[in-house]
Amino acid sequence: MTVRGLGPSSRQPTLSRRQVVQLGAIGAVAVAGSYAGVRLLDASSPTLVGPGSRAVREVEAARATTGNVVTRTVTAGPATVDLGGRVVSTWAYDATVPGPEIRMTAGDQLQVRLVNDLPEATTVHWHGVALRNDMDGVPDLTMPAVAPGGTFDYAFVAPDPGTYWLHPHAGIQLDYGMQSALVVEDPDEPGAYQQEVVLVLDDWTDGWGASPTEILAGLVRDGMGGMDGMDGMDGMGGMGGAMMGSGSASQPLGADAGDVAHPAHLINGRLPSDPVTVTAVPGDRIRFRVINAAGDTAYRFAIGGHRLSVTHTDGTAVEPYEVDTLIVGMGERYDVVVSVGDGAFPIVAVPESKAGPSALAVLRSASGDAPTPGRLPAELGGQLLSYGNLRPTAETAFESRAIDRELPLVLSSRDGGRQWLINGATFADREPLYVAAGERVRLTIVNRSMMFHPVHLHGHTFALAGRGGTGIRKDTVNVLPMQTVSLDVQADNPGQWMTHCHNAYHAELGMMSVVSYAV
Repeated sequence: MTVRGLGPSSRQPTLSRRQVVQLGAIGAVAVAGSYAGVRLLDASSPTLVGPGSRAVREVEAARATTGNVVTRTVTAGPATVDLGGRVVSTWAYDATVPGPEIRMTAGDQLQVRLVNDLPEATTVHWHGVALRNDMDGVPDLTMPAVAPGGTFDYAFVAPDPGTYWLHPHAGIQLDYGMQSALVVEDPDEPGAYQQEVVLVLDDWTDGWGASPTEILAGLVRDGMGGMDGMDGMDGMGGMGGAMMGSGSASQPLGADAGDVAHPAHLINGRLPSDPVTVTAVPGDRIRFRVINAAGDTAYRFAIGGHRLSVTHTDGTAVEPYEVDTLIVGMGERYDVVVSVGDGAFPIVAVPESKAGPSALAVLRSASGDAPTPGRLPAELGGQLLSYGNLRPTAETAFESRAIDRELPLVLSSRDGGRQWLINGATFADREPLYVAAGERVRLTIVNRSMMFHPVHLHGHTFALAGRGGTGIRKDTVNVLPMQTVSLDVQADNPGQWMTHCHNAYHAELGMMSVVSYAV
């Protein structure tokens, strides 16, 4: 269901009084550095491990480091950008869309000063990185938001190689122009390719259609036309709930994969009328790092005339597997290797189960006519990747062990889609999902709505359950309508960690919770 009736103002989620008191206490612990964490108002509740606790500092100090320090300044502010024939006003990092890429090596320390030139508070979240909790960038949970005109210094070790990205975690800012790639290189990478290319996929409306703030206001006012979650129905499907190919062949994510009619879709900030061109020599092998930075759109990705050898999902290595096409949910990343043919080929990202134009880039290894915008390659209808096709490498597989704790995450909506819920509550009224350090935790996600949800867990990877603890490891998973998926998490990074739907509008309408380390 697309939203066309828009309002003039936005609505920010509010915290209950109980949550305000708890989170204020967490902030005090972050300043004081107390190991004990925060005692909830209910004396029978456990004691939280706060983001500024000794436990967080000890885990950070124990990380293997290279001794190298990578320093950057990131300025968030208003910008006028050319999308390739269309000039728009938006908010961006360092006045470009996407913002400048950050590249480092696993074990390096990243030091970034955020300068906030926006008219409202903001933060930076380092999506997918298993970093220290007090640097995770969630306002009022792991840090205070950075006020207009303010600065904040992020500093953390990035322990694991992979394809990551950075974006705001404040309000609906994710759907403006603020996103950048973060590539953490593997010092032991075999490098069986001639070049590497980062592709950032994004849906676009700001400065063209309604602003994200106006769109959110429209959803608050009008909802989704009565598409309530079916709270009385149980989820179904076990492992199939996490498989991209488990629905119909034409609509694997279901018939309705988004709420917002974005007027444009971009690859590396460019429209199909003036696309980014990747140049190569026939026979070259190219590693593409594909990042979906969209607010409301999953994409079906393909390269005309080429097969994709999938080598990583969400930054974590898998046994290589060849397909024609794959679906990238919001927040997901895939690394694929292709052997370049002779000619000029379309690189396409088509909105999945949503109306709208496709995004285009060009892979060129010879002279000749450029691909025609809107002409879609046959590979989009070819073999589609399923999570079930993939296997972890020996190095990335979780060790099999017993489950210490099981926690449900039931996804639903109410009031015609004006609120999106986890376990029957919005973020403001959530009950924490308690875990203890050292546990193997199983999160069972039950989707009782008729929309898919890309569920992201901060600060950790999880293994898709059902394979004896050896499923592929990810940090974002597409959970299909009326399906169930179980995720196994090793609780080895203490603190307070957001888990949420990575549809930016669903999250802002309440579909967020906290995996809460406690003692």
